[in-house]
Amino acid sequence: MSVLSPGDAAPDFTLPESGGGTRSLHDLRGKKVILFFYPKNDTSGCTREACGFRDSYEDYKGVQAEILGISPDAVKSHDKFTAKYNLPFPLLADTDHQVSEAYGAWGQKSLYGKKYMGLLRTTYLINADGVVEQVWTMVKPVGHAHEVLAAVNS
Repeated sequence: MSVLSPGDAAPDFTLPESGGGTRSLHDLRGKKVILFFYPKNDTSGCTREACGFRDSYEDYKGVQAEILGISPDAVKSHDKFTAKYNLPFPLLADTDHQVSEAYGAWGQKSLYGKKYMGLLRTTYLINADGVVEQVWTMVKPVGHAHEVLAAVNS
C-alpha cells in the first residue's frame, strides 16, 4: 500500500506495547497522535529519533499529543530499548508488519545495491478525529521531533 495522505482516515490497529499490554489507536480519539515508524531498536538513527521525541516529550504533553513508536522489533527488544534510553512513551511491536504496510511504511529498500523489504522511516500526525493531518517520509532523525512539534502547534 502507498503512504497515506492528509485527509485519509488513519487505519485502526491494536498492537502489543513495551511494558506489557496492548495499545489501540481508537482508544486515543480526542487527542492528536504522532506515529513514528522506525526500522530497528538501538541503531544510531533510530536512537537519535526516539531520543529526540523523549527530549521533547513534555512539550508534546502540553499540547495533548500522544507519541507512539512502531517497529518490527519484539516487545522484549522494545523493553530493553525503552529502559536503556528512558523513553517515556510506548513502543509498539509490529512483528508481522501489517500495520506498517497499512500505513505505507513498509516497502523496498536498498543497501549496497541489494534490494530487500523493510520498514521505511515515516511519521504521521493524526488529528483528534482519527484523520491523517500530516505525513513525513524519508525522515532524517536529527531534529525530526522538533519539526513534528512545530506542526502540532500550528
